[in-house]
Amino acid sequence: MEGFLKVASASPRLRPADVSGNVEVMTGIIEEAYKRDVKILVLPELCISGYTCGDLFLQKRLIDASRKGLYDLIRAGADKDMLIFTGLPWLFSGKLYSTVAVFKDGELLGLVPKTILSEGEGAFEERHFVKGSMGLSYTAEGVTFSGGLIFECTNVPGLSIAAESGAEIGAAISPADLLSLRGATVIAGLGASFETYGRAKKRAELIRDKSRRLSIGYIAAFAGSGESTTDYVYGGQCLVAELGDVLSENPLYAEDRLCITDLDIEAINAERRTLASEREESLKLLSSTDRHEEAGGRNDECSQSVSFGFKSLRSKVLDRHISKAPFLSGVEDKASMSGEILDIQSRALIKRFTHTGSKKAVLGLSGGLDSTLALLALRHAFSLMGRPMSDIICVTMPCFGTTDRTYDNACTLAREIGAELREIRISDSILKHFEDIGHDPDVRNSAYENAQARERTQILMDIANDVGGLDVGTGDLSEEALGWCTFGGDHMANYSVNTSIPKTLIRVIVSEIAASEANERIAAVLKDILDTPVSPELLPSDDNGSIKQKTEDIVGPYELHDFFLYYAVKYGSSPRRIYELACEAFKGDYESAEIKKWLEVFYKRFFSQQFKRSTALDGPKVSEIDLSPRGGYMMPSDACAEEWLREIASL
Repeated sequence: MEGFLKVASASPRLRPADVSGNVEVMTGIIEEAYKRDVKILVLPELCISGYTCGDLFLQKRLIDASRKGLYDLIRAGADKDMLIFTGLPWLFSGKLYSTVAVFKDGELLGLVPKTILSEGEGAFEERHFVKGSMGLSYTAEGVTFSGGLIFECTNVPGLSIAAESGAEIGAAISPADLLSLRGATVIAGLGASFETYGRAKKRAELIRDKSRRLSIGYIAAFAGSGESTTDYVYGGQCLVAELGDVLSENPLYAEDRLCITDLDIEAINAERRTLASEREESLKLLSSTDRHEEAGGRNDECSQSVSFGFKSLRSKVLDRHISKAPFLSGVEDKASMSGEILDIQSRALIKRFTHTGSKKAVLGLSGGLDSTLALLALRHAFSLMGRPMSDIICVTMPCFGTTDRTYDNACTLAREIGAELREIRISDSILKHFEDIGHDPDVRNSAYENAQARERTQILMDIANDVGGLDVGTGDLSEEALGWCTFGGDHMANYSVNTSIPKTLIRVIVSEIAASEANERIAAVLKDILDTPVSPELLPSDDNGSIKQKTEDIVGPYELHDFFLYYAVKYGSSPRRIYELACEAFKGDYESAEIKKWLEVFYKRFFSQQFKRSTALDGPKVSEIDLSPRGGYMMPSDACAEEWLREIASL
């Protein structure tokens, strides 16, 4: 799939100092990785010899055997089209280094000496090894020998890989910190950390945090239980993280098992583009610090690059789950998330009420999802302010398409919350308006529909003026993206509390509130609202009095549009990539032709309706995406969609 690269880490079942046996085990892992289309494989620190060899590292026999074992591994990977990272003791210029060897297609590409050695808690690395250097570069075995190596891929845009090992992984300023600023987008972490209670969880949190903080992918492999247990036990932890999420993690003591997934290289680079100026300033700060130079070496600004390329990039299977709901990606506790979002909305409302000195809140309550969430946010805000719920004025405005179901739900919800409920039927006003403008009520075009939305907005604004109140808007992020709102109608309010929350996320929040609601009647109404088809109810109901005008029949499923929106705005993904991701995520739910159809609708509406977003209301940023023209998303109202539509047509 476009933009993804299959990667893996593994902890071989090794024996200390049994180099030939260890190489045999690692050769099997390389073969298994090849069968599964892995392009980058990471093995643990000093895994050719074993990490727990102690003073045996000073034995020439082990040093020579490890060097030979490396070349045996290089030959084993000669036809695998795979970049492999592995650790071994390496003798260079009379000094022994704990080193990461990097090879591909039968060729050693570089050697990365460890620059921070572990001491204490049973580690005596300075007894056996010397420190490498980030800023100095040498030549060994015809390749670069430096702690600052970055391996740059020639045919995967934005893929640059660097390595760190052992104590470097947890250092305050690690090679990953420095080299990610220099352009590394993926880090291979080779470790040999022993186990104590809770230590594996802390390691995972460290690596997950590094991937988020540095905007990188991180492939980690730690030494396993085959190491000596003289004093410690090694668990063989393997995991892969990306932008703050752990994508794949093996259970402890699962030696020889691939921890495999697909890194989203395009997403990593998109995230890094948004933080480019911050990275540049951090680099300037680090570059201003003093660096030492060793005789015989050269200072090359802490990094050297080595180029490589892959022969083939398409894998047979995607070893990664693509979520149907990317706005919920990484959310482990939906109830906690919903509470946090409600807090953000409520605090925003409190500030706006305090600043404007508004006496009342005015809300158009339709019995739909959006106005329901707005009312729940108001309830929470007024509770925090210690104000009576009767200061919330809920206005229901039935017209041609209003059904008994939505009307009853709106009325019940307002009454149970304790808000003031006003009912204003607008049918006669709309018919008089049609008469004034010469519109035939039997012609149910946009004028027929939008007149109702504008009349409702006028009523809400006028009531707010009359009572010294604040008209709270209900429109959501999905509607803004599609322009599914009436310009000068529900497009307007004094404050838009749902403005950065997509429809799919609103559904989750209301569902979580319903599950924890103490008032049984409110909980029942919320559940029925969740089961009600989304509709503006601007066209008459069917013969059974049920909703006839269903939004998702007209513009498409919101779960698809929210998916399209997330990848188009957050990562700037191409239509082709979004289409492929959607086909994977919604496999079995939608045919590819239907996904293509609604993707085209999304881009047409997203571009053509920008003029509405250019005049968007104030409202709190809650989710990762915000379409506010005040810095959330800047786009000309006259931008053309043709380039994007041409790509969709070619799918």
